Amino acid sequence: MMTVTDATAGVTSRYRVAGGWRESDDTRTLPVISPVDESTIGGVHEYTRDEIDEVFVAAHRAQPRWAARPLTERSELLHRFADRLAENADAIGDVLMMEVAKAGKDARDEVVRSADYVRHTAEDAKRIIGDTQFSDSFPGQARNKLAVVHRVPLGTVLAIPPFNYPVNLAVSKIAPALVTGNTVVLKPPSQGALSALLMCELAYDVGVPPEVLQVVTGRGSRIGDYLVQHPGVDLITFTGSSGTGADLARKAGMVPLLLELGGKDPAIVLADADLDAAASDIVSGAFSYSGQRCTAVKRVLVVDTVADELVARIAERTAKLSVGDPRENATITPLVDPEAATGAERMVNEAVAAGAVLVHGGTRTGRLLQPTVVDHVTEAMELAWVEPFAPVLPVLRIRSAAEAVRIGNRSEYGLQAAVFTRDIDMAIQIAARLDVGTVQVNGRTARGPDHFPFLGTKASGMGTQGVRPSIEAMTRVKSLVVNLRAPDLGASA
Repeated sequence: MMTVTDATAGVTSRYRVAGGWRESDDTRTLPVISPVDESTIGGVHEYTRDEIDEVFVAAHRAQPRWAARPLTERSELLHRFADRLAENADAIGDVLMMEVAKAGKDARDEVVRSADYVRHTAEDAKRIIGDTQFSDSFPGQARNKLAVVHRVPLGTVLAIPPFNYPVNLAVSKIAPALVTGNTVVLKPPSQGALSALLMCELAYDVGVPPEVLQVVTGRGSRIGDYLVQHPGVDLITFTGSSGTGADLARKAGMVPLLLELGGKDPAIVLADADLDAAASDIVSGAFSYSGQRCTAVKRVLVVDTVADELVARIAERTAKLSVGDPRENATITPLVDPEAATGAERMVNEAVAAGAVLVHGGTRTGRLLQPTVVDHVTEAMELAWVEPFAPVLPVLRIRSAAEAVRIGNRSEYGLQAAVFTRDIDMAIQIAARLDVGTVQVNGRTARGPDHFPFLGTKASGMGTQGVRPSIEAMTRVKSLVVNLRAPDLGASA
């Protein structure tokens, strides 16, 4: 197991390049500061461009050998990797908790969930089958050609997960790439790199070649452009902000992309909804992990006849949320990005100054923002449209389902939406009109289960993820055409 050293202790930190160990001195070690208590919990090496070149050369050389290994062998290695993840859920979860201020239980659950994802992917890859067809199925053609269609790996996948799920959203990129015969260059977030590195060491321990799965660490501002424009990249799978994703797409050129970006997911509540159930789902959806999720409920659109009652129930549940230290499994913990805390506070204050009503919260201490509910938000307010990535829930009052659809579709984002109503016909009609990737009926917006298709429209992403969709995205169709000669079968009996 790799040892990650304290960057302030004046000792070197080992890192890998092309499968071999090297030593990083203090000048090239990036400290990892915990948002929990501002302590330095470790350090990661900042890769140079020359080292990145070595990484891609090694990945390119290793990929044909990796792809030539039987699928059953690659699948078995992933199963072993999943077992090791589950066995080390506490150890990796503890590091993850301190890196990104995620509640300890949730951090460990993320590792276990990741192991489940790897196992499912290892099995589902065996079920991706090709197709055959004869030429005479097209008009004017004789039965003299046979096409055998199958899927082959793209080459080297650049995987860039975000800070909020640095293990789960890393394996959701790594596992489908590896099982299909690709090599992977993983660029973890600087805040989340320690847990990602520990995770990858488990893969090496069970026999995944280090040249097949390589990790490049460092500030995205320094090496991000070089990575996404590197000629050794055959696909980029990225999860992060819409602005960064759009910039990446412009720079990546003809390289295929899988982008999971931001959202402003609405929860639409109609007059006939079960308000208790809706309030519970909305509070859970809005405030889990302090709202630092692209699929968090980011705004409520509630019919005005039931708005007072719904807001009261939301406020009651919000007041019961635990706030503070992730080591004590608090729901609301310090935000990873301190600017997100100050920015969210500013938006709340501006909305209240413009006439919105602060129902709960609104106060901040450093990175820690109290869970905040703001009622009577209008379309003129920034809070109605901007994703704060913080525990802030604006409530917009509407007159009808049609108005909810209009406001929902006016957003630049199109990740998910939730519709709460007892009228399933109405829910289906609303879902059909919302320009989003997924509509949840009588449930909170959420990514999982992980094998479900996951996608966004507009500024929320590009391509479809999940298990099978990711496997298909990380491979391409290849056709083998056999030209058939008419054989002499001899005389019939």
